[in-house]
Amino acid sequence: MGRGKVVLERIQNKINRQATFTKRRDGLLKKAYELSLLCDAEVALIIFSSHGELFEFGSNFGMAKILERYRQYCYTSQEPSDINQLEPEALFREILRLRALRESLERSQRHFLGEDLGTLGVKELQKLEKQIDKTLSLSRQRKTDLMRQHLETLQKKAHDLEEENMQLKFKLEEAIRASGADPNIAVITNHLRVHPA
Repeated sequence: MGRGKVVLERIQNKINRQATFTKRRDGLLKKAYELSLLCDAEVALIIFSSHGELFEFGSNFGMAKILERYRQYCYTSQEPSDINQLEPEALFREILRLRALRESLERSQRHFLGEDLGTLGVKELQKLEKQIDKTLSLSRQRKTDLMRQHLETLQKKAHDLEEENMQLKFKLEEAIRASGADPNIAVITNHLRVHPA
């Protein structure tokens, strides 16, 4: 037997309303993910709960880049060169967009710092963990590259010093031979002159 037709109106029972919100939110986020994965589409989904909690999904390039692309698509052709010529409604929309973007970025930053994690579900925490692991991996790779470059620089300096030492030794031997002195006596004399007893 099929389900009866669902009447679309506000659910009065608070517990049922929260349960329905959670279930449908998860379903909507799942559908957004599937659409981005199956169709290689750029999908951005923003949901605010009745308590003001934000839930978002941004495919591949992330929410910020998709919102920026949306802004360019919507406003590039109609943006006047002077901001004073913008319609009040367009300015208001832009302010709201920038405010939402700022809040999203601030929230993401807090999450990266380990703050306000209580509002996140398992999927959001797993996504955050993957992002942190990727960031940690990239920073470790950069650190390794810098250490390798530093080591190569030190090895090159050591090699250059060895070559310079060999050249100085060769010049000293040439000078001793040119003076006609016994090389062993000259070395001992130079040693005594530098390091008196």
